[in-house]
Amino acid sequence: MAALISDLQVNINGFMLKNPIMTASGTYGYADEYNEFINVTNLGAIVTKAISLEPREGNKHTRITETKAGMINSIGLENVGIRVFLEQKLPVLKNKNINFVMNIAGTTVDEYIQLGKICEENNIKAIELNVSCPNVKAGCLEFGTDENALYELVKSVRNVYNGCLIVKLTPNVTSIEKLGTAAEKAGASAISAINTLKGTSIRITNVRGKFQKEIVSGGYSGIGIKPVAISAVYRLSKVINIPVIGIGGIETLDDILEFFAAGVEAVQIGTANFTHPETAEKLVSELEQYIKNNNFKNLEELKKELRA
Repeated sequence: MAALISDLQVNINGFMLKNPIMTASGTYGYADEYNEFINVTNLGAIVTKAISLEPREGNKHTRITETKAGMINSIGLENVGIRVFLEQKLPVLKNKNINFVMNIAGTTVDEYIQLGKICEENNIKAIELNVSCPNVKAGCLEFGTDENALYELVKSVRNVYNGCLIVKLTPNVTSIEKLGTAAEKAGASAISAINTLKGTSIRITNVRGKFQKEIVSGGYSGIGIKPVAISAVYRLSKVINIPVIGIGGIETLDDILEFFAAGVEAVQIGTANFTHPETAEKLVSELEQYIKNNNFKNLEELKKELRA
């Protein structure tokens, strides 16, 4: 696919995207895994799989279950750890000129601080704090559901990291607005929302009169969560002044336009990457063509009209 030329640029508090289409953490990989399907450099940015201080094996039980309107994942933040990322993955991203955001996850404030320091030392331009993963036993969601804990965490990371600090929020709370406000006050550059909803799949089979059950609980994602996501980003955009990045059930150009109308500056493609790995690049091309066909000067004019 040819490089795109229309003015699709987005400024996320100093972190520049050539277009507003990103891939969501946990659905893409670490670096160039999707190069077999798309030209990754045509995307605004990729968000890496969550990185922790030490490697994690993840959960041992069933990790992914398909549902009628999406999927449930219980991967448990399996990852290679920050050292391997810096040694093996970061050089690939730099050599291939892939714009990226590093998603980081910890179990304590100190772990997040250490990760923030490492990112600062290695000139990582943007990080996304994972404070909203529902399928690990400690950390993440514990910070993302309490506004005071979130404020202290974001403030602590901001004290050691000067780049674009994105905070990824969970929808599994009473007021996502309060959490977004707390993150902004603590120094967040942007908010990404939403992470997965809590979900459970129960598959029942009858074997010679006896029921057998496979139960998988974890994070529910896919097209089914889009109305929840749009509600969350719409409400966030009304109470905070930093950019909002929309995530949740995005598969088509119409989905993106709806998120723009709700107030987001960029979007992340998640579950759709698994079924149609060309989705993100295809949507960049479709968005560019839509702007040209409808005589908008640029992306900002399109957003303005959608929100009028």
